[in-house]
Amino acid sequence: MKKQPKRWKISVLTWIAIYPTLTLLFGLFGDIFNRIEPMPLRTLVITLIVVPFMVFLLMPFLFKKLSKWLES
Repeated sequence: MKKQPKRWKISVLTWIAIYPTLTLLFGLFGDIFNRIEPMPLRTLVITLIVVPFMVFLLMPFLFKKLSKWLES
């Protein structure tokens, strides 16, 4: 059984995934997002895009690429 990664490493990995994803998303579609009112609806739309991207694409990719670091 593989050793679980340390929590701080999972935190760093999550930040490495979220920060550029949100930066790119707002850079490309920020004007569109800013037109969505009220703000809770805007947040809902953004999270509906970001969470599946993170869970199904980006995090598995990063886990694979950084597995040695995560296990150390």
